[in-house]
Amino acid sequence: MEIQDKNGGITMTIGTTLGRSVTIAGRLAVALALLSSVLSTPGQAQTATEEAARWTPPRTPDGQPDLQGVWKFATVTPLERPEELAGRAFLTEAEAEAFAREAVTRRNADPRPGEVETRVVPYNDFWWDRGTDVVETRRTSLIVDPPDGRLPPLTPAAEKKATDFEERRNRPATGPEDRSLQERCIVGFNAGPPIIPAAYNQQVQLFQGPGYAVIFTEMVHNARIVPLDGRPHLSQGVRQLAGDSRGRWEGQTLVVETTNFRPMLDWPRITGGISDQLHLTERFTRVGADVLHYEFTVDDAATFTRSWSAEIPMTRIDEKIYEYACHEGNYGMTNLLAGARVEEQAAAAAAKTGSK
Repeated sequence: MEIQDKNGGITMTIGTTLGRSVTIAGRLAVALALLSSVLSTPGQAQTATEEAARWTPPRTPDGQPDLQGVWKFATVTPLERPEELAGRAFLTEAEAEAFAREAVTRRNADPRPGEVETRVVPYNDFWWDRGTDVVETRRTSLIVDPPDGRLPPLTPAAEKKATDFEERRNRPATGPEDRSLQERCIVGFNAGPPIIPAAYNQQVQLFQGPGYAVIFTEMVHNARIVPLDGRPHLSQGVRQLAGDSRGRWEGQTLVVETTNFRPMLDWPRITGGISDQLHLTERFTRVGADVLHYEFTVDDAATFTRSWSAEIPMTRIDEKIYEYACHEGNYGMTNLLAGARVEEQAAAAAAKTGSK
């Protein structure tokens, strides 16, 4: 019996070498087992736990898996699965190359309002660092649950808050409080938690010490110091923009649970914001010398109609993380507010002229 894999060009013949007493059913079972052992194709990706089991990570002086280093998480794979790829969890290799090519051009193109988009990558492409490839598994979305790769629907209350927030953003800002936390350089749009790819500064550095882990993101240089000693979370009366994180080890995986978030309408990258009920679970597993598997689950019943999860493979790089002092010289905020005042003056002048 001959079995061929058209994609990988693998051919196996099962027959006389197994002996005459092997039944057809037995031969089929052996063939399928052999296929599963030699074929490793995206779409049948192994879990981080299974990958980690095949690799022995270095250890810290206190015996924990060593996750330290600078990890890059830039990718053109979107958080949500594009509508045109509905029902497709994975891309073929050729499709992935075409998708990445199109994504780089589309995201970095910079047409002015009213102009016909020519898809010409502009001069300021230099400033972006969105990545140039899809994730290694060739998934069509970072979201892996729900199975459709899309964010679950918002609750009615969250839907109203999101609408109100967008209306507020689309009118002239009276003060900086009318602009988003990202524009005000208070939080980074990819720094998390959770960590989600965005436009640039897509690096995170992990540090470890006895009883602690530190998650340091380049965007707005936010550092989360995560106790690993089993201490309880802060009192529910204490709320923080990045929440209150506590960690533990499950085998080779660092599990970080974060609660005590401050409710926000403009939570980085997620329409609908978050409520004070958010419970975030992150998992960091080193599955190779240069690969860190990062996954997270968002559970916020006041915002989403169900929990959702995403996975992002990170790559170790031999580079430094630099300070991103966004708030120092935040001319964008000054210009936004100055522009709003000019619009108000123009509107007042037009109204005065029209009343004559």
